[in-house]
Amino acid sequence: MADELDFSKPGAAKPAPEAVRNTVQGTAQSAVYSPALALEFFRATGTVEIKPAGKPIFVENEKSTGFFAKGARMYLLLDGEVGLMIKNKFFGVVKAGEIFGELAVIAGLARSATAMAKADCKVLSLDEKQFHAALQKTPDFALMLMSSMGQRLRQSIAKLAAAPSASASPPVDRSNAIDRKMLAELVRALGGQPPIPYGLGKVIVAEGAVGASMYVVLDGHAAISIGGRVVERVGPGGIFGEMALVDRTARAATAMAESDCSMILIARNDFISLIKAKPAFGALLLKALAQRMQYLAQQVSLAGV
Repeated sequence: MADELDFSKPGAAKPAPEAVRNTVQGTAQSAVYSPALALEFFRATGTVEIKPAGKPIFVENEKSTGFFAKGARMYLLLDGEVGLMIKNKFFGVVKAGEIFGELAVIAGLARSATAMAKADCKVLSLDEKQFHAALQKTPDFALMLMSSMGQRLRQSIAKLAAAPSASASPPVDRSNAIDRKMLAELVRALGGQPPIPYGLGKVIVAEGAVGASMYVVLDGHAAISIGGRVVERVGPGGIFGEMALVDRTARAATAMAESDCSMILIARNDFISLIKAKPAFGALLLKALAQRMQYLAQQVSLAGV
């Protein structure tokens, strides 16, 4: 089994060299994506499945939760080729070594596309329980996936920044991403550092600035804006600023205190250590990123850009 799934072996299916898609349900592969790490992650708890040619693996708008819902699974393609469709039109292809369908597992989102086996395919699949078990074994996977998701987020942000303001919908609330138990664990892990206060109207982070920390809101609310347009409001338990720590690029948005606030600041080294030491923290960050990706993708679609 190990040799059969090793992409480095002579004659094994090779992963695509670069991204072939950019969709809410697929992971755009890039220089940050490691097929070997993905294989290690999926192999830890995954299930090998054969998907026959011409059959859908999942379908657009399929829900992962609810009484009649199928349990969502995410996939690593070992052999074959998978086509991605929206409204019965092909728009991308999944190659061996790539993952797809992950956002339904990470965040319980409905499928935004249909995945169809174009040839007989062999995949490794994970359900939500297996995903969390695999994170315990391979927490570095969370960092890799965050980086890939962050690239897609920035693409959506760039498009949204260029869209007419009239096309925007009301800001979404992003509170309670982290529960009280996890908040207490983070405070302990950070040595009990005191929260940082920000007064009403204070700019917490500025779009285009270098990012040194991510923020967890303890009290108050912050408004997140892109190109001067407020797209999110973050309250207690909400997070922002993590993207700049993942890919070490400039801030993609501005955050301003809409009331007196207090926040936990997490520097990049602590951020990396927490994800490796607390896989549940990494899972929460992935879920928050997935939800943000879905929202921004919807805003881009509404804006027609």
